[in-house]
This record gives sequence, structure tokens and C-alpha cells, in this order.
Amino acid sequence: MTYTFGLDTFGDRNSDADGKPLSHAQTIRNVVEEGVFAEQAGVDFFGIGEHHTEYFPMPAGDVVLAAIAARTGRIRLGSAVTVLSSDDPVRVFQRYSTLNAISGGRAEVILGRGSSIESFPLFGYDLADYEELFEDTESGPFPAWIGVGGNPQSVIRAARLGFSLMLAIIGGPPARFAAYSELFQRALEKFGRPPLPVGVHSPGHVAATDEQAKAEFWPRWREIITLIAPERGFALPTEESFDTETGPHGALYVGSPETVARKIASNLRVLEATRFDLKYGMPGLTHDQLMTNIELYGGQVIPRARELLS
Repeated sequence: MTYTFGLDTFGDRNSDADGKPLSHAQTIRNVVEEGVFAEQAGVDFFGIGEHHTEYFPMPAGDVVLAAIAARTGRIRLGSAVTVLSSDDPVRVFQRYSTLNAISGGRAEVILGRGSSIESFPLFGYDLADYEELFEDTESGPFPAWIGVGGNPQSVIRAARLGFSLMLAIIGGPPARFAAYSELFQRALEKFGRPPLPVGVHSPGHVAATDEQAKAEFWPRWREIITLIAPERGFALPTEESFDTETGPHGALYVGSPETVARKIASNLRVLEATRFDLKYGMPGLTHDQLMTNIELYGGQVIPRARELLS
């Protein structure tokens, strides 16, 4: 079985070593460097998620992906995700077809209905219409995935449209999503489609030791979840809940290369998935910390996970 390992970013706003936020422009330039370095580190895929906020300044990820494409030759590049419900599907098709041309056929797109909803009022869409807006899509000359955060209807939709399934697991036990993988394959069979891959997208941070990774990630995780909790309906994080999420049965992949690799391998088996994308970075982390994360992920986590899965 062939496994794929990627990195995703929301363009999380970087800080300098003294904790001072960098400009949005510098953060975007840093993402380009991170994407180029990800190829050098041995990562298979680099994805950029669409966001329109001060702390995730990444409104035009496809432009950034094009800059990375021009400086790389192997790594696959795509969205993680494109909020299709508040975009024009024809323009999405055109932008990622252009990226596909620039990259020599390395583009992908992961489509989502909109877990983060800031784009709807920004572009004049009614959130109540997001289901109808999302349906107006079709595949292009590149792989397409549908990102699902826990809605069975979205799983069935992915099968009906013939798109691969990306499970966005950001909290709670990943094992509870095994039912969605099973539902997806049953739905594909019902619609007369061949089996398609299942992937997993989850947040995390890799450092030299478990203790260092948690110390770097926890205050940033606490700040961003506390900020978005009222909008997203999340519970406020505590050190106890963080320990649970970073433990063997939680959704955060935070730790040393060995810890993260073992957790990835375990959950890919449980979920019958063949792809894992680590959503790296948090607002406030430094560019150097992110580059170290990428180096350890590509150089140690991925080889170890492949070994464990072989």
C-alpha cells in the first residue's frame, strides 16, 4: 500500500524571537520558503488553507502555491481547503488549472463547505445557502478531495461526485471517524464508483522532544482556540484537555518525531486511510520553529511512519 504524507498551513501569522508579530507580507514570504523547503525535506504534498483573518493572513493561497511551484519540481501542491461555497467554481477551476500548468501537473484541490465562515460576509454570500452553493462543482484535470469535519452527508456527497475524502480531525478521538471511512467506501460502491483514497488532516507540531513540542505549541494553541471558540462553538482549552488531545487517543500530533510517527501510523490503520497531512504552525510561532518542524517531519517522521506501516 502506498502512503502519502503532506503538510498544510493556514499562513499562520509568524512572530519574531521576542514574540512580536511579523507583518502579513513577511508571513506570506515565509510560507513560500517553507513550501520550497518541504520538498527538500522529503514531504509529498504542501497545502495552503484559505483564510481571511488577521491571524491567518492567507486570502489567495493559489498565488502563493504558484510561487512555490516555480521553485520546486516534485512536491504536489494544493488547497487545504478552498471554501467553495463562497467562491466561483469556474474561477476555482481556472486558478488551479493554471497552477497545474505552472507546476507541470502537480496541483490538487481540497474543497470544503466552510468550517471557517469569515469568507461568506466578505464576499456577500448568505451562510444559509452554503449547501446549494457547494453543490455547483465538478472535477478538473487534477486530483480533487472533499474535506469533511464530521457530517455524514458530506461523506456521501464526496462519493456521489467521485472525489476523494479528506477527514479534518481537529479534536476528540480520531478513531470515531472510522465509521466515515467505511461509509465512504460503501457509498462509492452504491454509486458504481471504484474505491478512492481517504486522507487525514490534523494539527500538530514536531520538535526534538515531547516536552519541547508541547511547550512551544500549547500557549499558541490556547490563544487561537480561545479566540475562535465563540464563533466555532469550541470548548475553551485547558492544560488537561491539551494533554488528552496530545495523548495517544487525541487529535493533536504534538511531540518528538517518534511520538508523532507512531500516532500517525496508528490512526492511518484505524481509519483505513493512506494519506496524512499535518497542519503545522500556529499564530505566534517563529519561522525558525516552523522550519525545524518541517525538517523533522520530512527527515524523521515520514520515514519512521512508513517503516511502522510496512
